[in-house]
Amino acid sequence: MLSKRIIPCLDIKDGRTVKGVNFVDLQDAGDPIELAKKYSDIGADELVFLDITATHEKRKTLAELVERIAIEVSIPFTVGGGVKSVEDAGVLLHAGADKIAVNSAAVKRPELLTELADKYGNQCVVLAVDAKLTEEGWKVHLVGGRERTEIDLFDWVVQAEELGAGEILFTSMDHDGTKSGFALDALRKVDGLVTIPVIASGGAGSEAHFLDLFTKTDVSAALAASVFHFQTIEIPELKHKLAQENIPVRII
Repeated sequence: MLSKRIIPCLDIKDGRTVKGVNFVDLQDAGDPIELAKKYSDIGADELVFLDITATHEKRKTLAELVERIAIEVSIPFTVGGGVKSVEDAGVLLHAGADKIAVNSAAVKRPELLTELADKYGNQCVVLAVDAKLTEEGWKVHLVGGRERTEIDLFDWVVQAEELGAGEILFTSMDHDGTKSGFALDALRKVDGLVTIPVIASGGAGSEAHFLDLFTKTDVSAALAASVFHFQTIEIPELKHKLAQENIPVRII
């Protein structure tokens, strides 16, 4: 059985790591380079680096910062934010990223997923999906959660896999930053609809939430931010707890 992955997320704004609740009220969470090195050293399985305002502010992800972070880490590293083309992705991969995450641009032009997969391989293509439960069901949101669409979450992940996505990073906007647990029902459904790995994001607040995730769904990985940045949960201790509960994890 493949090991379950624990993935810290570095949300970047103006060169700093930030974290909010339900995508708003952002607080400074530290220097991204220092955090990235720390996580790599203590046993995180991967890192995700999202420039959360790149699309909104109509600018590209800071490739220079990506390059500086990549030098400091020895684990796979996904970068997203403002990626709209094969060329944008190439800049980030050249700077040191292992995978590229796309969200708004893929919704607006789904063929981007195919173009990226054809050029770099689907193992490099992560579809990041921000979704919120509405009266009409789970709807995809864009531009850092600012813009609602009428696209159904579950239809979109199925289409994305068909187009070339190699991994799904699903963030429940309702759970983001709340520390109330992951959106287990939605995650089970997403995971059951695709054959590619699914990363759960939004809601981690305790070790028990990770245990619930890995015992009650078959997702491949759990992503969290504030609980790691502010040391509410320490990754080595979390992994030992999971291992004690017979969850397969990589322990260094």
